[in-house]
Amino acid sequence: MSAFIIADTKIENAEEYETYKALAKPIAEKFGGVYRARGGEMEMMEDDLWQPTRFVIIEFPDMEKARAFANSEEYKPVAKIRQANAKCTLFIVDGA
Repeated sequence: MSAFIIADTKIENAEEYETYKALAKPIAEKFGGVYRARGGEMEMMEDDLWQPTRFVIIEFPDMEKARAFANSEEYKPVAKIRQANAKCTLFIVDGA
């Protein structure tokens, strides 16, 4: 069953965040990740719990692959670039 990494990101340094994007994508793809949304136009329907900023959705073949990407030694230094240049809420969810 597919699993998704979903991130709501508020970019604080756009130039450095571009570096993050360029480095993160091939690593995600190495673990079977496919970007389904990456900061595209968003229309809020309800916002009782929070007001998202910029959504990224990456589909993986399963939870194991999503976790393997997020916790990989290859991704850890790249994640630090994101963390230094953006605020983020990030989670993994099982698909249906």
